[in-house]
Order: sequence, then C-alpha cells, then structure tokens
Amino acid sequence: MAISSAVDASAVARVVGIETIFKDLRGNDVLFLPQRVALIGQGSSAVTYDTTKAQVTSAFDVGSTYGFGSPLHLAALQLLPSNGDGIGTIPLTVYPLEDDGSGVAASGDITPSGTQTEAASYLVRINNIDSEAFVISAGDSVATITAAMTQAINAVTSMPVIATDNSTDVGLASKWKGVSANDIYVEVVGSTTAGTSFAITQPTGGLVNPDVQDALDQVGDIWETMALNCLDIADTTALDAYSTFGEGRWGALVKKPLVVFTGNTETTVSAATAVSDARKTDRTNAQLVAPGSNDLPLTVAARQLARIVAVANNNPPRDYGSQSADGLTPGVDGDQWTYADRDSAIKKGSSTIEVKDGVVSIADVVTFYHPTGDDTPAYRYVVDIVKLQNIIFNLNLIFATDEWEGAPLIPDEQPTVNPAAKQPKSARSEISSLIDSLGLNAIISDPETAKGTIQAEINAQNPKRLDISLVVQLSGNTNIISIDFNFGFFFG
Repeated sequence: MAISSAVDASAVARVVGIETIFKDLRGNDVLFLPQRVALIGQGSSAVTYDTTKAQVTSAFDVGSTYGFGSPLHLAALQLLPSNGDGIGTIPLTVYPLEDDGSGVAASGDITPSGTQTEAASYLVRINNIDSEAFVISAGDSVATITAAMTQAINAVTSMPVIATDNSTDVGLASKWKGVSANDIYVEVVGSTTAGTSFAITQPTGGLVNPDVQDALDQVGDIWETMALNCLDIADTTALDAYSTFGEGRWGALVKKPLVVFTGNTETTVSAATAVSDARKTDRTNAQLVAPGSNDLPLTVAARQLARIVAVANNNPPRDYGSQSADGLTPGVDGDQWTYADRDSAIKKGSSTIEVKDGVVSIADVVTFYHPTGDDTPAYRYVVDIVKLQNIIFNLNLIFATDEWEGAPLIPDEQPTVNPAAKQPKSARSEISSLIDSLGLNAIISDPETAKGTIQAEINAQNPKRLDISLVVQLSGNTNIISIDFNFGFFFG
C-alpha cells in the first residue's frame, strides 16, 4: 500500500489533506544539454572595466563595456552579430582579462610617399576590417594624406588599432597589450597607379599575455560547455591552464566537461600543428583554423564556434562538417590544404576547413587529443565529447534528484510498501529507459547491448551506497563515404 505524506502519519483528527506535487512524467526521455559559451579575452587597454564574469546579449554591449575593437568585442561581433546570425539564445558569458602589468602593445605604421597625379579613393584594411574611404587628390602633401588616413581608421570603432597622425606617417598601436596583438595585419587598398605608394610596417612587439587563471576561477558550478580563448595559439601557458581546468571538469564529482577553442591562421600544416601535435593527451583544447586568412585568429575561431555550438545545442549527435563560416575571409587558393594535408592535420590534433565557392566551410572539428599509437583516440572528435556531455547530463537528471537523494535502499528481492524506497533494479530500469531514448536520438548505437551491460548493486561494505556501471557505444558520423563505382559498355 502506498504511503501518503499529505497528512502527518501521527495525526488523528478528521481531515482531508491534498498535497499538490509536480511529477516528472517524461519517462527518462533524453533532454539535450543546453550549451553555453564562455568568452575569455581582453578588453581595451584604454577602458576601465570590472573583471567579474558577466552574461551578455549583444556585441554592442560588449563593446560599450570592454572597449570597441578589443578582443572581447571582435569575438562578440562573430558570436552575436547584429543580423542575428550567431549563437542565438545560447547564453554567452564574458570572462574579462586585464592586460598583464608587464604587457606591451603591438605597434606599426603606414608611411605614404610619392606625388599623387590624380584623385583616387583608398581605405585601410586591418584584419579584413575596412576603414572609412578617404580621397587623395592630385598634389596632396604627405601631411594631408596622413591626416585623412588617421581619421578614416579611427572612424571605425571595431578597428583593433588606434591610429596616430605623425605628419610623415600614421602610427598604429593595438588596443590591447600582449603577444596576441602581433596577429594584427594591415593593408592599404586603392589605386596603385595614381602616384602614391604606402610602406607598411606590420604591428609587432606585443609582449606578455595576461594570465587566464583568474577567469577560470570564476566559472564555478555553471556548466560552460564550450569556451573561446582570445589569446594566441602559441601561448602554451594559457593552454596548460585550460587543460588542467578541463581535466578537473571531467571529474566524477564535477561532471561538467568542456572544450576550449583557439584560432589559428598558419598556412602550412607543419606550422599550424606545431602546438597541437605536442599536446597529445590534451582533451580540452582545440584549434579552429583558416589557413592564410588575414582575419584575426580569434575571429576565425569565434565565427566557426558560432556554427558549432548551435548544432551541438539543437542536434548533439550531428557533426559540424559543411557548416558555412561565412563572414570569414579565406586565404588564397594556394594556401588551402589538400585532402592529404587535412588528414595529416587531424592526426596531429588540428581541426580543418575547406573553402567552397569562396566561403570557409567547417570540415573536421577535433581536440588536440591523439596519444601515440592510438588509431581511434576516444576524445578526438568534439562531437563525441558533446555526446558524452549529454549522457552525463541525463544520468545526472535521473540520480541527482530528491527522488533518489536519501531514499531508503533495499535489496531487489525485498517487498516494500514504502513508495520512496529504491532498489538496485529501480536504477537498472531507469537507466534502461534512458538508453532506449539515447538510441532513438542517435546519441548511442546498439542500445540493446548497452542495456545488457547495466549493473547495479548495494555496496558490500557500505549499505548506504549504490554502485552502478554501464557501457554504451557512441554513434558514429558520416565523415567519410567510400563508393566503388563500376561501369561497362553495352554491346547489344
């Protein structure tokens, strides 16, 4: 007989008590883990801002708070573009970094020379962000040209540099301090026959990235599923911090693993994989690439991440191949990797892209994880980590509940009239139902075999402990399709 708790068991006076309680009747159907994005980067050196983490909903808010043209703002422009073509309603939390006390900004300059023979329009393009157009008229002095150029650059708030008119040249200084500022790339676009030429000293000299640990310390119990690192891929100190943090997130008591993405625009596979290939057991860090692109690496990663996290949120077992990262400017055709290059890159821990009709298209998305001698690394593909995230999430939904917390625990064969009591077979039943749903949603393969592996028993040394184990086989993905096509001739 069921025991009602609406009226205390010790009560004797007449009364009808009705306690209204919500009952979850979903029957262990899979609930997809809501994805979240953590954005870790610097604001502008010229802006004072709070380094406490903050959830944001627009790139404008990020620029207003942390400085327009800062790494945080430039990444947010890709994740939360004004046209809505970004991560949508997926929560984005900014974890601001301050410049290191010893940090140095990158600096460069543009020096015009020659005599303009006819009026022509020009613009300065910095990491594929265009300045306002400016006109050089016939006979304009260098001082007139540098003044116009400086105004045109500073008029675009998303520029990653501040321009200074030095009368004989235009000085350029990055809006943040650190090695990552050395990725800034400058071009002048316009007539090459009207008499004026431009000598460009690319920004360099950026030193000392900030420490990311203060940002990671703020994550807490929130499940940030994916993160964007705005620092450069060569900053292995930051990668070490992410890896250590990420390993802890796999822990049995934390159970909130994540993937951290960093951008890379190196042209050759050997250069692009120099860091990833050396980090063979790193299952937290991943790089998103665009070989030869003049976009900032953080922009490359942010735009692709906007596509990846949307798929992971809405259809977790689906891979990310052929997602278009439009808005990025690819490198020239000769910089793009062949199939053999991409295959080599994946085996060295690097994600890949293809350029289709001039648009960057995501190919394989992998972590750095590729232990020597392991031909099928368990944590290579990010989509498989997302599948694991969802399985962990749903197991937690079952057992981290009031229904299981502190429930009486008795052997399978023991009868009971206590509806709150739990038996090992109760756990087996709930997990079996979950496995069926995981199979229906294509997160796992062969659910019948998985159900046969479920074990649950009361611990022999601790009567208050229920030990459970199970084995599932993750579903695959159609990354490779091999077709043998045969033909012949008709002879009548």
